[in-house]
Amino acid sequence: MPHMKPLAFDDVAEDIQERFVHYKDTRGFTPNSIQTMARRPNIVRAFMQLNQAVLYEGTVSAELKMLVSLLASQAAGCRYCQAHMANLSKIYDASAEKIEKVWEFETADCFTASEKSALRLAYKGALSPAQATEDDFSEAYKHFSEAEVVEIVASIALFGFLNRWNDTMATELEELPASIARETIGGEYGWEVGKHTG
Repeated sequence: MPHMKPLAFDDVAEDIQERFVHYKDTRGFTPNSIQTMARRPNIVRAFMQLNQAVLYEGTVSAELKMLVSLLASQAAGCRYCQAHMANLSKIYDASAEKIEKVWEFETADCFTASEKSALRLAYKGALSPAQATEDDFSEAYKHFSEAEVVEIVASIALFGFLNRWNDTMATELEELPASIARETIGGEYGWEVGKHTG
């Protein structure tokens, strides 16, 4: 059960409502996380702007950034974010196999060497304390520019915030991402909603 209920659409400022409509149009729902965060409008505005800059701008593919964010959320243990990123990975054209096997990326044949280097940073960077090494960065630099590594690490860090937010708040998981998580990452690893129920 969530520790705080999301605000209703009509209870937020018009510019925030516009972003909520955008989320609903692109994802199929408005995340409860930002509807809760909207109690402090400047925090939710800053978060939405950061989310846009990190995940949807730059030269690293949106697909890879979604998979990085999914793996970081798996390493951190936030089931709310795992479900959201399984959904967004699917929306941004990650294959069902990649979504399902992201946790075993090191041995899965569906990932390229460059994807594995980014996912290794995601896994090690999401641990607390972070475990990313000089060797991990050296491998990433074989495939990505410094600016692109910034995008990858920013994706990990963005989900450091979201994982803590949603796991602490026990944010209620919406049905659409929950159903996607059950179908994509729920099999072998037994994904469940956990604390994120209504």
